[in-house]
Amino acid sequence: MTIGRFAPSPTGVLHLGNLRTALASWLSARAAGGRWLIRMEDVDGPRCSPRLGELQLGDLAALGLHSDGPVLWQSGRTGAYRAALAALHGARRLYPCACTRKDLQSLASAPHAEDGLRPYPGRCRDRAWEGFDHALRLRLPEGPVAWADLVLGPQQDAPAALTGDPLLFRRDGCFAYHLAVVVDDGAQGVTEVVRGADLRPVTATQLRLQEALGLPRPAYVHLGLVTAPDGSRLGKRAGALGLAALTDRGVDTAQVLGWLGWSLGCQPTPDPCRAEDLIPAFSWDRVPGGDVSIPTDWCF
Repeated sequence: MTIGRFAPSPTGVLHLGNLRTALASWLSARAAGGRWLIRMEDVDGPRCSPRLGELQLGDLAALGLHSDGPVLWQSGRTGAYRAALAALHGARRLYPCACTRKDLQSLASAPHAEDGLRPYPGRCRDRAWEGFDHALRLRLPEGPVAWADLVLGPQQDAPAALTGDPLLFRRDGCFAYHLAVVVDDGAQGVTEVVRGADLRPVTATQLRLQEALGLPRPAYVHLGLVTAPDGSRLGKRAGALGLAALTDRGVDTAQVLGWLGWSLGCQPTPDPCRAEDLIPAFSWDRVPGGDVSIPTDWCF
């Protein structure tokens, strides 16, 4: 059975790119007669807001996208992440990292294309074990990892060269993105991960972590990004348009769903609709692999 998930970080308003990802994941699960889950990735406490998380859930509900199980908040999953670290330490896959706080903060959060991918050079690999209260990294093996992307096709990367050893725990007590996402996908039985193409470069690193923890590999889909009419990237960090802002501009929810459904290949024109109207026409074979630009009149 297909089990999909949408896992936003509650750091801002969901923009059209986020909503497109959520809808695609929901449609895939519904078309396959599976389940769809929502997870709030609020593991990076200083940057996350419960209020923003609730606003995000409200926007998803407005589109008709409801979780088939309780919403999982990562902030309540500390025990599971500590157990994963203990298992990795027992397998001699962890080592302490003494890099600066600034370095650790920039490397811990979910990466984005505009941040640049910074492979860790491995300068702390030979440090002796210092306990679980220090920053910790996973020791990656050399060599490539191959996987199949349901939209992009066959993929291959060498994570040790592309990202370097990923940070799994920060010295300030925060568990890092890579650890939390992999542990929770395994715990929730997720079989299909749908996300933006900006996260594709870290997929091989997460596959290596799944292997180290003995977790099954889900199918992956990396969607092209939703851009502004000038081609610039949308993003929560930049205060991009969300449902409320679009409503203020006279764009209602049915119009948003129509455009999103059209952008996913579910209908020939962006006619207003409901989410359930799109289910019969959804197929990954119809989803375009490139970026898509929002209508110009939605921006002004």
